[in-house]
Parts: sequence; C-alpha cells; structure tokens
Amino acid sequence: MTLAIDARGLRKRFGRTEVLSGLDLAVPAGTVLALLGPNGAGKTTTINVLTTLVRPDAGSARVAGFDVAAQPEEVKRRISLTGQAAAVDEVLTGIENLVMMGRLSGLSRRDARARAAELLERFDLTDAAARRVGAYSGGMRRRLDLALSLILAVPVLFLDEPTTGLDTRSRQELWSVIRSLAADGTTVFLTTQYLEEADRLADRIAVLDRGRVAAEGTADELKARIGGDVVELRDADGALLVELPTDGSVHGLRAAIDELDRTPAAAAEGVAVSIRRPSLDDVFLAITTGGAASFPVLLETK
Repeated sequence: MTLAIDARGLRKRFGRTEVLSGLDLAVPAGTVLALLGPNGAGKTTTINVLTTLVRPDAGSARVAGFDVAAQPEEVKRRISLTGQAAAVDEVLTGIENLVMMGRLSGLSRRDARARAAELLERFDLTDAAARRVGAYSGGMRRRLDLALSLILAVPVLFLDEPTTGLDTRSRQELWSVIRSLAADGTTVFLTTQYLEEADRLADRIAVLDRGRVAAEGTADELKARIGGDVVELRDADGALLVELPTDGSVHGLRAAIDELDRTPAAAAEGVAVSIRRPSLDDVFLAITTGGAASFPVLLETK
C-alpha cells in the first residue's frame, strides 16, 4: 500500500501550549481522509505541518514520498492547499483569476487559458467566466478557489474546512467536486466541522483530541465502536422522552420496547417509538474531551 501521507509522532508547541502531542496518521494514496476535532484540537496546525508552513518540534512526516522538514520544496511541488477563506481577487473575472494563477505557476499564456477553460467547465463556472468575482455567490467563490488550487495537477490536496459558511446547496455542490477529484485519483486531506460532510466524503475518518488521534476508521467502524442501535420514545412534539440501547437483533429490540412500555412516559398521549443508529455526532461526543462520558445511556428520561 502506497501512502500519500505518513506522519509519526508529530509534536508542536506554541509557547506553553502543546498543540500536537505525538500525532500519527497514515493516508493511502487516492483516498479521502477527514480529520475531525473540537476547536483547538490541532486540525489546522496538522495541515500547516504537513504542507510545510510550520516545522514540527519532533516526529516526522512524509507527503507524496518526501520529508516535510528535509525536502519542503519537493513537497510543495506535489501538494495544493485551500484554506478556510477563499483566496480570490474580487476585482478580476473568474477566467482572469485562473489565467493569472496559471501564469504565476509557470504556464504559457496559451496553456494557462486552456487550463482555465478546463477548470471553469469542471467546476460549473463557464457561464460566469467573464463576470467579476465580486458578484459571485459564496459557493461560486469557493469553487473558484478550489479551481485555483488545481491549476497544476497535484497528487495531494489539502482542504481546511472548505465549506465553512456555505449554504446547504453550495456545500453539496462542493462535495460533488471533491468526490470527482478523489475518483480521479487525487488524495484529499480534509478538515471539517460538519460531521455529515465527513460521513459523506471520507474513506476514513480520524478524530483528533488534545493533539493526537483518539480514534480512526471508516464511518461505520467508528459508529460500531460506540454501540448498536438505540430505541427512542418521543412525545407528540418529537421531544425525546426515553432512549435504550439494543444490539439490533429481534430479541434485543423486543426487550427494549418491552422495557420502554413499562416506563411512565409510555402512558402519555401521542408517544411514538423509533430506532436510531449511532451517528458521527455520538462518536464525536463520546471520544473528544468535554463530550459525553459514554454512549449509549442505559435509561435516560427528560
């Protein structure tokens, strides 16, 4: 298995604060890894180290086969980074932004224009190519920002919370673009605050807490670590009254429903029973500092 990113024992301290405390990550080439974590867990610092913007205090990391500390220029030639804010020139048009970036990246004028046209089509921006970026919607600016980062084809793409502030439609449009990049073989390293985003896009998810990876796996693997299905009792307004864990078997479901039926809440008018599978929200709360102490709760009433 070829690793696009291989980080071992990364440590980074800013003043008295240790932001990374022995972080290990292995990302196979051509996959999407989502890095989750609460604010201050070290997500952006991890990206900054892996993209050579910050030098680690200890540990090692190789990206696209090159050491981020010893061979930073080789790493930079093989990666692209899209930060949390769109880095576009609002005075220029969409195509002018792309052609300018192509020229700065060493392309000839003809090649820069050809690449710009290709990216405008890929990111569904052809109709807006001649419009000033200042008139673009937030989603259009974000797609253009991602297109700018791909002027030169690179094997590894870093996305630091790429859909923050976008509406639902724009977020889903960007998800489609990210999926197409991964399908073409690009390794995508994604940080996000949206758990649904990680669930939808990532081949594997790493949960970062206190500067190290607290859990890693596919979305289903992480959910399975938390527990099985949960049987819920809700009132007529949809408010949760009682929840009980179950192993998902017929016997387990019947036992949980029988126990719910014996609770005082079951006698209320309009109550309904439903089954819920653990979500990434449950995983996040159970694993990260300050989250739920454990999951599931054996019997909880409101």
